[in-house]
Amino acid sequence: LMDLLDEGVKRAEEKIREKCRDRDMTQAEMDAARDAVAYGGIKYADLSHTRTQDYIFSFDRMLDDRGNTAVYLLYAYARIRSIVRTSGVNDAAIRAYAEAHELLPLGHPKEIKLAKQVLKLSDVILTVLDSLMLHTLCDYLYQLSSVFTEFYSECYVVEKLDGQSTVNMHRLVLCDVTANAMEKALRILGITPVPKM
Repeated sequence: LMDLLDEGVKRAEEKIREKCRDRDMTQAEMDAARDAVAYGGIKYADLSHTRTQDYIFSFDRMLDDRGNTAVYLLYAYARIRSIVRTSGVNDAAIRAYAEAHELLPLGHPKEIKLAKQVLKLSDVILTVLDSLMLHTLCDYLYQLSSVFTEFYSECYVVEKLDGQSTVNMHRLVLCDVTANAMEKALRILGITPVPKM
């Protein structure tokens, strides 16, 4: 098992460097991302399949950043955290906005779809507790990431016009809530999310 994990760490670091994602990270951030990708990829590959069926072990598949893999999910999580970070709005302001608005003014179909997907987390956890099938939580995470990608491609969180930036606060809150749901689900699976990748 140690040989398997060491090989995963080595390949994860090579993959991160190959994609030049290490350029904007400190060594500590690089180490955290490498370990999250390696250990998360191996765990997720095991947990994302029905536990009653076999699967084919493949490092290449585990470390792929496309499709239903831990790398894809970790990258989606890091991207959401980056959106929140680059908006310039701090956590306290996001919480204050959310508390001041009992109902977020969601009007775009992709906003509504994302909010509904986030709200499914508690039902999915109850299903997992009842069935002991963790792949259900993995499926939820993959769907949440996919729905977020649809949302982000159609709904501006930060709009830049004539050198001015405008933050759509309700969408920023939606981003933050999505990242929080992803973080909770990843931690349940034993995968450590990292804010930079």
